[in-house]
Amino acid sequence: MPFPFRTLEELQVKGKRVLVREDLNVPMKDGDILDYKRIDASLHTLRYLSDKGAKVVVCSHLGRPDGKPNAQYTLKPVANALASRLHIDVTFASDTVGPSAHEAVEAMHDGEIVMLENVRFDPGEEQNDPVFARKLADLADLYVNDAFGTAHRAHASTEGVAHYLPSAAGFLMQAEIAALSKLLDEPQQPYVCVIGGAKVKDKVGVFSKLIERVRAFCIGGGMANTFLAAKGVNVGKSLRDDDLAPADAIVELSRTRDVSLLLPVDAVVSSSFDNDAGAHVVDLPQIAEQMILDIGPKTAAEYARVIETAKTVVFNGPMGVYEKAPYREGTRAVGEAMKKATQAGATTVVGGGDAAAAAEELGFAEHVTHVSTGGGATLEFLEGKELPGIKALEDAKTREDRRW
Repeated sequence: MPFPFRTLEELQVKGKRVLVREDLNVPMKDGDILDYKRIDASLHTLRYLSDKGAKVVVCSHLGRPDGKPNAQYTLKPVANALASRLHIDVTFASDTVGPSAHEAVEAMHDGEIVMLENVRFDPGEEQNDPVFARKLADLADLYVNDAFGTAHRAHASTEGVAHYLPSAAGFLMQAEIAALSKLLDEPQQPYVCVIGGAKVKDKVGVFSKLIERVRAFCIGGGMANTFLAAKGVNVGKSLRDDDLAPADAIVELSRTRDVSLLLPVDAVVSSSFDNDAGAHVVDLPQIAEQMILDIGPKTAAEYARVIETAKTVVFNGPMGVYEKAPYREGTRAVGEAMKKATQAGATTVVGGGDAAAAAEELGFAEHVTHVSTGGGATLEFLEGKELPGIKALEDAKTREDRRW
């Protein structure tokens, strides 16, 4: 697909210092990396640049250090992980725009990689301070944004730097936009959205945008409880929104557009969140004062039937508390149905965040068309919002085109 920004392969990078923004915000415990997915997702772009003879300067954030150095959030273990996976030395700079960074960059040879310390150690990062952005830009000749997961943030390293350097999108950024755009730009029908998560109000934008395109929503998680309550169903002690108005509005909008809103007809319940031994299946009229913690087998079978016959599927949230064994079968059934849809030629996308974590945990991530690395960025993209990190790349291309 044509992109409205420069792509990585359009840049002449040999001998050039290339500042690459990656999203390497990986989960860690006691200095050990718990999940390497974001690191692995960055390798294609970094390996390409190194092989092409660029001097690769990598930057990222990690955690929430509140604008000051904090050893708990150092990126040094990530630099070591990149070196191990790329099979190339990665020099770690102990600051971001200070003496260590400048010395490391000045000493670089073609094909080498330097990793800067956590950009959020400087308060200018989250403030999108132009002074800090300019200092980052001074380390490089070119800028590549490969961090789709942070593209919804207007920070110095995701938006500000693009004002000062010729800029392009990395391979991961391109792949994310290409895959997610298929969900917005004339997707193949029938198009089904499987949507879960805690609250309806958090995903009103997604409903409102996708309802223009989808044929059916399969609704689970805490938000299903809100829809059920809006229909007058007793959901007992289940998690739900206090305000039922957003659910009412979505029900009415779906009715006017003739879009199916599929809700659970049975559920896996227990007397409390922690009483796993008490988990059992009931039909909806029998909830009483229990908690709904997953969709039931009848619901899962109906959702699977709808998903398997779809040509486009987006999975945007788990059906239950998948982290616990008694409450994961609804999400597993959705995953199996997505696998079958993929095998039948459908476009199947897992929408990042909790959905991506569930897909990995339950083993169906490798059987779908695309698993997004974004959380909030994926959600905002699907809502049709303008993402500052992407807009900055588009503006940079416009400026560069005008010069010629």
